[in-house]
Amino acid sequence: MFEALSDKLRKVLKDLRGQGRLTEAHIEAAMREIRIALLEADVNYQVVKSFVDRVKEKALGQEVIGTLAPAQQVVKTVYDEMVEMLGGTSTQLLFTRRTPNVVMMVGLQGSGKTTTTGKLAKLLAESQHRRPLLLSVDVYRPAARQQLSIIANAIGQRTFEAPDINDPLELCRQAVRECQLTGYDTLLIDTAGRLHIDQELMDELQQIKRETSPMEILFIADAMTGQDAVRSAQQFHEQVGVTGIILTKMEGDTRGGAALSIKEVTGQPIKFIGVGERYDAIEAFYPDRIAQRILGMGDVLSLIEKVQSEVDEDKARELQEKLARDKFSLEDFRDQLRQMKRLGSLDKLMDMLPSGLFGGMKMTSEQTAEIEQKLKLTEAIIDSMTPAERRDHEILNASRRKRIARGSGTSVQEVNQMVNEYTEMRRMMRMMTSGGLGGMLGGLGGGLPGFGGGRRRKATKRRKKKKKH
Repeated sequence: MFEALSDKLRKVLKDLRGQGRLTEAHIEAAMREIRIALLEADVNYQVVKSFVDRVKEKALGQEVIGTLAPAQQVVKTVYDEMVEMLGGTSTQLLFTRRTPNVVMMVGLQGSGKTTTTGKLAKLLAESQHRRPLLLSVDVYRPAARQQLSIIANAIGQRTFEAPDINDPLELCRQAVRECQLTGYDTLLIDTAGRLHIDQELMDELQQIKRETSPMEILFIADAMTGQDAVRSAQQFHEQVGVTGIILTKMEGDTRGGAALSIKEVTGQPIKFIGVGERYDAIEAFYPDRIAQRILGMGDVLSLIEKVQSEVDEDKARELQEKLARDKFSLEDFRDQLRQMKRLGSLDKLMDMLPSGLFGGMKMTSEQTAEIEQKLKLTEAIIDSMTPAERRDHEILNASRRKRIARGSGTSVQEVNQMVNEYTEMRRMMRMMTSGGLGGMLGGLGGGLPGFGGGRRRKATKRRKKKKKH
């Protein structure tokens, strides 16, 4: 997400850093480029104007012009103002001790409201240990209630079923009573949508709001619709009173106009973003982390949280012990590949790392796709082996390798290459665990002075000479 905008802003700020000392002309030129970049990203015109004016005012102040590192201060100003534009601080859902806490999900048809209701229920159950009950009051769209029920079953949650009731208000009353009787502390109401805003829909939402007194009214917006999503959010807020926004399909939004406009236009914070089709592909929205990603600073905190949530700690400890004993097998290698896949696409992981980490080099989408394809082939090759072969790669003779190539749909050369890469990686890991950095560099350097490789070879030669004598 934000790829196009991010690339342009990084270039502008890089050019600024290249200046020895900044002048007013440099800042004016940079602000012009930033304005164009934001408008091309479909950010609301008034939001762009306000943002650029604020940055320019601070950048032209005495604290920047003529200072020792003015470019860094301009970058910091751009970052601070972008965080403010995105909402300032992260805003979480508000819950009380009342039973149930009602959350209304509102939005236009096709924005992903029903799927997002399921994603939010899964998130609340797993990360906040809440007991959500799901309710669909969309009695107009065919099979809408069945769709929510299917999603609920997939995520291990329950929907309130009352097939004989077709009145949205009565459904709400019965569901609230069910929560009170059975101990569900959260009621997520998936409301009806329309292809466009009409008064009948607004009247129904206002009635549901009066009936259930929701703690939160979340507007679900398709990020890829850009300013249309912003206008819809504004209208819903004016008529119903939205408390927060969930932007869906963020993984496909390369521009980011909705995310960068919606808080400033509506006054309501983005609380979550949908980043994929899986039911766990929903993230809390952190303005500072998003701003860091856009400006190429990375988002290491989110990456750490993702790793902690996906990686099995017991397996990690077991792997460490195997590495120490030099018992890292192809089976362990496959497990590591599968854990890595659970973290998401390589593109997303690279997006969370600072852009300067690899000397400013950035992998193209073609390169990451090529690496992911190679990882899939590796997994297919290992899957085609017998348990004994996965435990001990040294038994892989020519006939076994031919059979594995046929079973995985690859060539013998590809099988050989994978095994060679595995043995090289295992050797590197052994050096890292046994000799630390010195051992690793000694093995890599093949005799680099000061790292032990050269000294070991000389000692070996001396021992051989003694034997001869």
